[in-house]
Amino acid sequence: MSTPGPVLSQGVGYGVVVGVGFFFAFVMVGISYLQNRYTRFSTKTSEEFNTASRSIKPGLIASGIVSAWTWAATLLQSATVAYTYGVAGPFWYAAGATVQILMFSVLACKTKMNAPRVHTFLEIIKVRYGTVAHIIFLFFGLLTNILVGSQLLLGGSAVVTSLTGMNVYAAIFLIPLGVCTYVILGGLRSTFLCDYSHTLILMVIILYFMFHAYATSDLIGSPARMFDLLREAAIKRPVEGNEGGSYMTLKSNLALIFGIIQLCSGSGTVFLDQAYWQRAIASKPQTAVRAYIMGGLAWFAIPFGFSTTLGLAAVALTDNPRFPTYPNVPSSGEISAGLAAAYSAATLLGSSGAVALLIVLFMAVTSCASAELIAVSSLLTFDIYKTYIKPSASPSSLIFVSHVCICIFGVTMAVFACIWNAIGIDLGWLFLVMGLLIGGAVFPVAFAITWDKQSTAGAISGALIGLCAGLTAWLITAKTYFGEISIASTGTEYATLAGNLAAIMTGLIVTVVVSLIKPQHFDWEITRSINSAALEDLSAEAHAEPTTGERQCGSEDKKEKYDTAATPPNEPSSGTITPDNEAQIDPDADYSPASLRGAFVLACVSSFVLTFIMDFLIPIPMFLAHYIFSKGFFTAWIIISFIWVFASTAISVILPLFESRSFFMEFYRSVRADMGKKK
Repeated sequence: MSTPGPVLSQGVGYGVVVGVGFFFAFVMVGISYLQNRYTRFSTKTSEEFNTASRSIKPGLIASGIVSAWTWAATLLQSATVAYTYGVAGPFWYAAGATVQILMFSVLACKTKMNAPRVHTFLEIIKVRYGTVAHIIFLFFGLLTNILVGSQLLLGGSAVVTSLTGMNVYAAIFLIPLGVCTYVILGGLRSTFLCDYSHTLILMVIILYFMFHAYATSDLIGSPARMFDLLREAAIKRPVEGNEGGSYMTLKSNLALIFGIIQLCSGSGTVFLDQAYWQRAIASKPQTAVRAYIMGGLAWFAIPFGFSTTLGLAAVALTDNPRFPTYPNVPSSGEISAGLAAAYSAATLLGSSGAVALLIVLFMAVTSCASAELIAVSSLLTFDIYKTYIKPSASPSSLIFVSHVCICIFGVTMAVFACIWNAIGIDLGWLFLVMGLLIGGAVFPVAFAITWDKQSTAGAISGALIGLCAGLTAWLITAKTYFGEISIASTGTEYATLAGNLAAIMTGLIVTVVVSLIKPQHFDWEITRSINSAALEDLSAEAHAEPTTGERQCGSEDKKEKYDTAATPPNEPSSGTITPDNEAQIDPDADYSPASLRGAFVLACVSSFVLTFIMDFLIPIPMFLAHYIFSKGFFTAWIIISFIWVFASTAISVILPLFESRSFFMEFYRSVRADMGKKK
């Protein structure tokens, strides 16, 4: 079977990958300059660079969560499961991966209550369980980031190559280049600002695809026409394990298995990924829970709306002469590589659809990559360099090391993506296998901040035995069912289901049993004292003499920001709030456990209720009833996907603008004060 040629030229591929990436880098240069000059937050302080001064409001956190959790796999793999299983695929992809964000709201609140000044979740592990546990969980944390980062580049480069003919290895190395640049320039806050712009573009293009497919396309044009095409496709190519072979039913055995794998795998990639802890650390204490709940609900719309459109469109249009593989159906390898969305976008909209998909995919890859880069930089800086190499490191040296580590990890995830590509591992295989490698550590890490009786032995044994159990179950199942251990057999649903369940459940059982046999009663005051001198360190940075470069590129106002140390916190000089004022803010009232108990109750209730609705109340009755959608029900299903995408846009795009009014006013006053001095 011949592979269809690229829709776009290589020049378009290089233009998007290099041009758009460096466009954001140049924008970040300007934003960082304005931020340092006219706001209280300076990227030259380690607290601002690594934690965004713990001041981000819930709307921007939610937007960042949407962006960071929208991987290449979110778009490509969700379309793959839609093509493979029908409407059950998008639903289980969205529901199976929203749960972890909702549940993480509990950990976010507990982090604010029990370890408010940490930079990484591994600092909690080190203080609570000691060096051996710290090294073990550092391995799991870095493994998670490497798998996620390389998966982003693997999926993104495959589609870029398919659409433009660009060399796949060039795409792998060029995609993170611009991202590394703007993360180095702006730190964590820059990732939030770029996340916001990426989310805006993402929502606009998803709505563009949805409106075209279901309203204006001459190939589909309405939910009713899509229904008819899917019904015809089910007659020609019935879905194994689906009720009546239909694409329009939640009675899909393999989709349910995928949903369980998604629950297990997603738990590891959220709970063990420093990027999500970093967003909790960066958020305001009283709004961290709200941010994660809103972010989870907003993110649900991305895979649900996107793949219900492009994934199902690929099924409906496979027999259309404009489909890239016509008269053949796409191969299993092409679908597993994530090309269903690319084929349907090119069929529906031609070159403009390919460009739109290329842009939205690039936005997804780069926004998530930026989160991974700053996350790994924090781990390497605070959990290796500051912990084991130079405990007395100055803030300036920490920033320098952070910059170096960003570059190191950018190269590392590109190298691993090249390795996966060279040995024949595609996005689908890596996505299904990832959870069994890291699942054993999920509950030990979650209990580290929530359960005071978990012991050191329980945490370590749960993670390691869970890993061994996951690998064993995975390989034995592949050998038993398929007679061999190969990339093909180990990437099947049943083998990866066994491995994922064995890893995460063994980790849970072992850590609970061992901890109950010999519990350790931990005093949370110990973790609350982690980095307790952070404010004093920040104050020292503020009092530090400006560097030569700062004297050259700054104005007299820049120098004045360092000379106003005596200005009271509530009386900013000339409209500018100084770094020292920021250092003098006492966070004890906001971070007190008593003030956060209401937020903790909200996190527990909302996360469990929403999880019950998404993963049981809606899908299971429809699964057990063997219900096949009617035309009216399918139309309502599509309308709901539209409504959810609009609601997601309101949460992740419009809300942050309203929240930023005070920031913009402060910025405006500072600019006017500066202009007045010059006059």
